[in-house]
Amino acid sequence: MSKTTTTRDESAAQDELGAAGAQLSTAPLDEVTGGGPTLPSLGVIGWFRWIWRQLTSMRVALLLLLLLSLGAIPGSLIPQQGTDELKVQDFKDTHTTLAPIYEKLGLFHVYSSVWFSAIYILLFVSLIGCIVPRTWQFVGQLRGRPPAAPKRLTRLPAYTTWRTDASPEQVNEAALALLKQRRFRSHQVGGAVAAEKGYLREAGNLAFHIALIVLLLAFAAGQLFKSEGGKLIMEGDGFSNTLTQYDDFKSGSLFSTDELEPFSFKLRSFEGTYETSGPQRGTARTYKAHVTYTEGADGPEKQKAIEVNKPLEVGGTKVYLIGHGYAPTVTVRDGRGKVVSRVSVPLLPIDSMGTATGAIKILDGYRDKNGKKEQLGFNAFFVPTFAGEGNGQMFSQFPAPFNPRLALSAYHGSLGVDSGIPQNVYQLDTRKMQKFKDAKGELLKKRLKIGETMKLPNGAGSITFEKELKQWATFQISQEPGSGWALGGAIAAIAGLAGSLFIQRRRVWVRAVRGADGVTVVEMAGLGRSESAKVPEELAALAESLHERAPSTTEPETAAAPEPAEATGAAGAAGPTAAAEAADTADTSEAAPPSGKGTGASDTDDPHPTPAVPAEGAEK
Repeated sequence: MSKTTTTRDESAAQDELGAAGAQLSTAPLDEVTGGGPTLPSLGVIGWFRWIWRQLTSMRVALLLLLLLSLGAIPGSLIPQQGTDELKVQDFKDTHTTLAPIYEKLGLFHVYSSVWFSAIYILLFVSLIGCIVPRTWQFVGQLRGRPPAAPKRLTRLPAYTTWRTDASPEQVNEAALALLKQRRFRSHQVGGAVAAEKGYLREAGNLAFHIALIVLLLAFAAGQLFKSEGGKLIMEGDGFSNTLTQYDDFKSGSLFSTDELEPFSFKLRSFEGTYETSGPQRGTARTYKAHVTYTEGADGPEKQKAIEVNKPLEVGGTKVYLIGHGYAPTVTVRDGRGKVVSRVSVPLLPIDSMGTATGAIKILDGYRDKNGKKEQLGFNAFFVPTFAGEGNGQMFSQFPAPFNPRLALSAYHGSLGVDSGIPQNVYQLDTRKMQKFKDAKGELLKKRLKIGETMKLPNGAGSITFEKELKQWATFQISQEPGSGWALGGAIAAIAGLAGSLFIQRRRVWVRAVRGADGVTVVEMAGLGRSESAKVPEELAALAESLHERAPSTTEPETAAAPEPAEATGAAGAAGPTAAAEAADTADTSEAAPPSGKGTGASDTDDPHPTPAVPAEGAEK
């Protein structure tokens, strides 16, 4: 057996191979005429066709996908309206120069801005316009058969040949059976066997782009029909999935409140345990909210432990646990000793150890010692584990309530809640309030242990830190109709991309013809969509298997018997070997000169050629 390699310019080789080298991909071909692109004719229709071709090209689709990714960056770095209004307002107050620019560019609402929507829609149209024609081309390729072998197989990147005593019919039958066994789509055409494999490459490519469309549709459906709200619930309290029960709520433009899933749940207790030593001291080990819930208006009660990555699912709604904190219980008495309020006030944590801050507001029922109606306000600072007096600032040393402290500062007057302007429940507006002053004339402050009381000056009343310390948990109630489709599209996109990257589309041809000396010459060649060492390796393996069924012929004693050739790439080879030359001789039916005669021009011109003299020592 022998091996032959050739080098050829790609465009010239494509012309020589004809249909055999075409349609290895469904990518659209660029139409060229006279060495340059064909420009559209002037006119509205011509310009529309040109714009459509540019929009539906793969390079524009990739560019739009890149722009979409870049456009999502400011949406992650800059506070967004509808997600955190307080951070947006803080950003505007802090960056007075950048804020107006960001506002004009729509960077505070990136995902609903005009420019992001334009990129999104153009990408959607581009993908559809690119995929539809390629899908029809791929279907046509699946319905067709591998093309016939080119006239000169030596022009292909991988090529091998040998001579055998088997008949051409036997070789073709063996080759056809072998290729079908290796899962090639194969058939006999033009006296040769044509086979093709690797259709999953293009199928993966199309699946990847279709999955992108599914992702875009899922993203659009999720934005248009979603609903999302938050709720803080203390131990013992409950929640019903109605609009009035939410602390904050936002939804898509096509969402209706009638689509809220009917259910309710009650927070029975919160369970939290933490690492007590080592570098991870204070890290949560157990973080669960034990709830009792019912589906529908009168469904049976069920129990569930909601964890960070294990939400409660009711229909198409998921309830996530997103936060936890403490709610100290305080009792406020007026100047006459009457209990005005006994309330557990949730405070917002400001660090991972449970240090929390907030406000206690007494709106109604309070009267001073003279019977005058007023409102009371207390700035509160709470630590579940106090380090002790003289041990630094008042910050918690551990998230569990081992040594709780409540620091208060007192005000009286008007809280400003009657003005109709919404207020933050965790902040105290002191613009219309007066300070309670201590004996030194400064703001009245006190750090309380559980059970201690801070008395207000001039018989104005008191506030007591009770032993009951409740916990609270915050939940996010979300309804996202497109999340399942988005997950399926992402998985399909990864699978399709893997197929398009790791599967090679290739073709193999086997031709067996009888030479002038009666010996069958077998030629095998392979062609891949792209340059790859796997094509010659696979052709070598096929040639080895076929050679076992059609072994090389026994050559005369003067010539060395050929062995099965190893298929090699054409690029960089020196030229055909002796077996290939024999195959060319058999194809062209040129008889070899008689043994013992020269092949030069003088031998053919001389009518009485001189017998060749053996070289010295030839007799030996």
